[in-house]
Amino acid sequence: MKSVSRVFVMTMILLLTPFMAGQVLAQAAGLSAVEAAEQSVNQLLQKVQELRPYFDSDKDRYYAGVEEEVGKFVDFREVAVGVMARHSQQASEEQILAFGEKLRSTLTRFYGSALVEYGGQQLTFLPSDNAPADPAAGTNVRMQIVSDGARIELQYALFQNADGEWKLRNIFVSGINLRRQYNTQFTALMARHNNDIDQVIAAWQ
Repeated sequence: MKSVSRVFVMTMILLLTPFMAGQVLAQAAGLSAVEAAEQSVNQLLQKVQELRPYFDSDKDRYYAGVEEEVGKFVDFREVAVGVMARHSQQASEEQILAFGEKLRSTLTRFYGSALVEYGGQQLTFLPSDNAPADPAAGTNVRMQIVSDGARIELQYALFQNADGEWKLRNIFVSGINLRRQYNTQFTALMARHNNDIDQVIAAWQ
């Protein structure tokens, strides 16, 4: 059980690799999604090294730094719409943006604490099965984590926005669709709060 827990923590750490490396990916014009994501690992480690001293002494500063990097790469409006699914049709633009901000805060604070424990686990980027004819339509970057002898495959669902920047909108862990998992949580909260989106956003953790 300890080994499984450690693998899970390491998975969550490396899920944040693209989150932390938005600046590199945005500047990586002409690179494939795989090449750009691979470059981002070095940016992640550099940023974590810079922020680590503040984790114990000034957690607000640490998390603020994480959130700043997250916002450079993840399209949280796109993530929010995906998590809301059909409920996004009844949400205002302000509610979608507010939920996107709530996701950014809760996700980075929950997983950000794991970043300080990163210990150089093996991460291998896998070749793309099929290069997309239209990058704006999206592509998945596949990679494999090896930790304590266990292998876990991750996929980052990326797309290019109108400015040609790679953005992340979903993550798959060993075939599990995390956006779908969050949608289940969102739908349950909608039922609990009588379909009041504002209350769901306030209750989201």
